[in-house]
Amino acid sequence: MTDWTDSIVGDRMTVDREFNDRVRSSEFSSQEWGLIMTATELDIEHADDPERARIVADTEKLPQIMPELENVRSQMSQMGGASGGEPGSSGGGIVDSLKGALGLGGGGGVDQDRVNAAEELTQAYADALQSQLASKNKWEQVRIAYQE
Repeated sequence: MTDWTDSIVGDRMTVDREFNDRVRSSEFSSQEWGLIMTATELDIEHADDPERARIVADTEKLPQIMPELENVRSQMSQMGGASGGEPGSSGGGIVDSLKGALGLGGGGGVDQDRVNAAEELTQAYADALQSQLASKNKWEQVRIAYQE
């Protein structure tokens, strides 16, 4: 199979620019979003059926990167530059880092709410990308290229 994503680089850049506002209004910083998208693969579900085919975000690797997202958030908080996140929420920081170092943290589990939020945002991105391709009359060509 050829790498169908190579043919849509320009479209992804357009969607990235348009999606920035959505990321800013989410709980994730732009740095966190970058990590999330690095761990997310785009796939086409039902590619053989023009009526049901759609771009989906394969997010199975997200739980593995969540600790690194917390590191990014903690570093940003320590620098005073935390963006995203819910108002009044702890973004990590020195106290949380010390608690973690002392074994008093939240147990080191994956925050499933953040995984779910990342999954929803990545699927919204995939939907926006498919809309972009459809508006440029490229969707059918991309769908077919995916199958090759």
